[in-house]
Amino acid sequence: MIELFLKAFSLSSTRLHVPLGITAILMGTHKVTHAQGHASSYRSSPYVFQSLLSFLELCIILVRSLYLWLLFMPSFITAPLASMFGGRFRQAWLHLVHRTLELAGAAFIKWGQWAATRPDLFPRDLCAELSKLHANAPAHNFSHTVQMVERAFGKRLSDIFSEFEERPVASGSIAQVHKATLRNAGSLDKKKGPMTVAVKVRHPGVSDVIRRDFIIINWAANLSTLIPGLKWLRLDESVRQFAVFMLTQVDLAREAAHLSRFLYNFRSWKDVSFPRPVYPLVHPAVLVETYEHGESVSNFIEFSEESHVNRRLAHIGTHTFLKMLLIDNFIHADMHPGNILVRLHRQTKEKELTKRKTSISRTQPHLVFLDVGLTAELSNKDRGTLLEFFKAVALRDGRTAAQCTLDFCSNQSCPNPEAFREELEKSFKFWGSREADVIHPGECMQELLEQVRRHKVNIDGNVCTVMVTIMVLEGWQRKLDPEFSIMQTLQNLLFKQDLAESLAYTMNGIMAP
Repeated sequence: MIELFLKAFSLSSTRLHVPLGITAILMGTHKVTHAQGHASSYRSSPYVFQSLLSFLELCIILVRSLYLWLLFMPSFITAPLASMFGGRFRQAWLHLVHRTLELAGAAFIKWGQWAATRPDLFPRDLCAELSKLHANAPAHNFSHTVQMVERAFGKRLSDIFSEFEERPVASGSIAQVHKATLRNAGSLDKKKGPMTVAVKVRHPGVSDVIRRDFIIINWAANLSTLIPGLKWLRLDESVRQFAVFMLTQVDLAREAAHLSRFLYNFRSWKDVSFPRPVYPLVHPAVLVETYEHGESVSNFIEFSEESHVNRRLAHIGTHTFLKMLLIDNFIHADMHPGNILVRLHRQTKEKELTKRKTSISRTQPHLVFLDVGLTAELSNKDRGTLLEFFKAVALRDGRTAAQCTLDFCSNQSCPNPEAFREELEKSFKFWGSREADVIHPGECMQELLEQVRRHKVNIDGNVCTVMVTIMVLEGWQRKLDPEFSIMQTLQNLLFKQDLAESLAYTMNGIMAP
């Protein structure tokens, strides 16, 4: 049934211009479904039965489409009123959109999280509301966890783990995490003795639901291209970008590959680490990684005080991101405080004070970055343009910054580029004046993206992700240390002589042992 459906979908996609990334997701989730034990039944089913199942699958999609239409209808109907009246009415509408996406399921929750990183496409208050979709999702039954782990690794749960906590530590829209202890850690890790791990297990049926929802989302995106008022959004291209985003979220083996790459990139850094995947216990539906202890960086932000630890946290976070951007071109694109842990270590150094040696003890923080499913990589062209953009921002050169922004998309559909250049040039002159000294660079970036949205300027998704990541970091680092600015640090590095040769040396000299 599914095979016939996918073949038909693949054929129709060539005529309907369905993104290849979505087709890959459909085929990939179909393979996972086969791996879950249904392959033999599909192959042995008579042709009539397969046709019946194909018809049933189509009916499920149509019913799901009807349910989603009824679910989203209140948000669509009240949207014009929210824009017209604003105030409390708009706040109620934003909450309605938030709740609607939660009820719509995993694919739409992830879409909301992705949309929150696109202030170039959506209003700022909507992005702020959608960013709250990081809340925990309901956990699935422990019996499913046992079944998935045993099916993924071909062994009984008790043969792999000596202890396995039934209650999950956390649960998201795609998977949930359990704390466990490996039984034979010595054969998998150089360290002897018990090894505490985190076991991430995908929710039951999430692949099938996402597969069907992507078909529906793609149909809606294709229809939007026929509406002149929505054509500039290029939702079909956005869906293609979102498809890649979802692929990294659903496939836990891909997240393990991201972890390995980050571990290699930061192998010499003493103050930064990532969970380590425990091979060979890695599967698209189950990921076993080292369990990382620590305190959420949110606690330091909420109870921020002027201290050495807070200043050091802002310093480490900034240089970690700049290394990802300027040296590695491999960026953790979900660096909100919920994905960052802090460990505190006491370091003792001997100093020569007066005529005798004195031991001085100081607390040194260590950052652990979690949940690396979402990453960003820039093409050489976009990376060069982005660096020129930041230089223009530093020099308050509005026209150059505007031109760089227009160059972020090869197929630009801005209706009036000159008007965009003039408005940005005017804004930059104001930001460079004495009256604007109180305006923070992060706020300038938010206003710039708002102008991008108003002028219907298209920006590549990865470039926008990098900009939003900078804004997120700027936000929580400003609370940790008001005097430390990621934008100022970036600008100082960009104007160094012999940039290509000095960056790696400078960054590693600052952070490495």
